[in-house]
Amino acid sequence: MSCVGKTVKKQRPVNLDLQTIRLPVTAIASILHRVSGVITFVAVGILLWLLGTSLSSPEGFAHAADIMDSLFVKFIFWGILTALAYHVCGGIRHLLMDFGFIEESLAAGTRSAHIAFGLTLVLSVLAGVLVW
Repeated sequence: MSCVGKTVKKQRPVNLDLQTIRLPVTAIASILHRVSGVITFVAVGILLWLLGTSLSSPEGFAHAADIMDSLFVKFIFWGILTALAYHVCGGIRHLLMDFGFIEESLAAGTRSAHIAFGLTLVLSVLAGVLVW
């Protein structure tokens, strides 16, 4: 028998209501790790520009200090530090799993994701104290 010319219709359920989809905490941790990596990558350019401005001259340092006095810029800087903290916590989590210190099971992955979130929360509060 030949299947040439016949189309096979697959009867699969399709869920297009995004509000009913519940991702596991491990998926959320993975997505946030990638997002925090992108934020950190972009932030490096901004921070290098600010560092270069501050080191260029005494006037450049004063200009960089004026930029950092803005409440909006402090909020952005706090966000950058929080993204960096999460990326480091998530990276250490992945390294511990890769080296076998954390077993590769759903329960261990969920527990380590919750720990990474908790550590990030603590580091975010400390970053807020540092910035403000």
